[in-house]
Amino acid sequence: MVRVVFLHPDLGIGGAERLVVDAGLALKARSHQIHFVTAHHDPAHCFEETQDGTLDVVAVGDWLPRHLFGRCMALCAYLRMIYAALWLVLFSGIEPEVVIVDQISVCIPILLALSTAKIIFYCHFPDQLLTGRQSLLKRLYRAPIDWLEEVTTGAAHIVLVNSKFTAGVFHDTFKRLNVQPEVLYPSLNTAQFEVGVSVRHSVADEDTINFLSINRFERKKNLPLAIRAFAEVTRALPKKKKIKLIVAGGYDTRVTENIEHLIELETIVLEMQLSAHVEFRQNLSDQEKLRLLRTCDCLLYTPSGEHFGIVPIEAMFCQLPVIAVNNGGPKETVVHAETGFLCDPQPAAFAEAMSDIVKGGKALKVKMGNAGRKRVMENFSFGAFSGKLDRIVQECSQFERE
Repeated sequence: MVRVVFLHPDLGIGGAERLVVDAGLALKARSHQIHFVTAHHDPAHCFEETQDGTLDVVAVGDWLPRHLFGRCMALCAYLRMIYAALWLVLFSGIEPEVVIVDQISVCIPILLALSTAKIIFYCHFPDQLLTGRQSLLKRLYRAPIDWLEEVTTGAAHIVLVNSKFTAGVFHDTFKRLNVQPEVLYPSLNTAQFEVGVSVRHSVADEDTINFLSINRFERKKNLPLAIRAFAEVTRALPKKKKIKLIVAGGYDTRVTENIEHLIELETIVLEMQLSAHVEFRQNLSDQEKLRLLRTCDCLLYTPSGEHFGIVPIEAMFCQLPVIAVNNGGPKETVVHAETGFLCDPQPAAFAEAMSDIVKGGKALKVKMGNAGRKRVMENFSFGAFSGKLDRIVQECSQFERE
């Protein structure tokens, strides 16, 4: 048994959060002692396992600001993680043997200096690539933060990334580091997707072809692509064909972008006169999400440059064809013309693939769905993920301090 602590900035709902929750479940199932320490945890906006007692979660430092008058969010996130790390090593009494630091690496030197814990850092994507530098002031502000990210990332005993795509970006970004990150694909806890769930009332009409999009309401997720492609399909198909688009995902009222972007998407739908055919759903429960994945006909996955993307894996396990952008993580998960389609991020390209799904009918859905489920079981199963993570944690706990 190894005492493992996950140190995470905001344990809400998202792909990164789903990954660390699954990692905690995987290690707990292998008899390790698991704790989560986070700067924010809202029981009304989190995964069920983090609030029903399955996983031990402590939130500290949430009184610290998330931003300064709408700015300096990276700096505030760094300060909140530093505070969480200090609380862990000075006041928690946990005495971890391994700390898995997620997303923000700046706290790693503190953990190394004040504890004997070995450090695993999970790099979903270099933070410095997630923001622009349009002004001189922004470049001056980001320069020390970017330097700290690189230096502190290199201080971890083991660095993990979520895909080969991210591993390549890691090397291109952190040129001063002589670090070979190990790829640990996010997995699917298939047991959660095999529970009995009533599928009634998930979609309006069994005769309708239902397209589904699941992503946070953020501009980088490129949700307008799904709406505009859907508009092209509705214009091209015969009137007797009924299709619907359900746009669902995480929505946090604390995040201004979430509020603004949902309004933008609703405006696009109104302008295209699609209100009768497009439905928005916010903050799906696990049960609601599973119902949609089981009853819809195709998943649309629109982000470009996505680091990995867990939703296509969930969809394929639920035997749902996936139409995704032909770059980033989906190139490692979706097999073109076998488990779905990989397309250029253009409405016309997505619309063509969507038309193929409509014309192919149930037979094509079944064929691609079966292939998708088989691919998930062979490459992204919870068992494979659990075994690899257990091996990494065991090895890390044995590292001698240099």
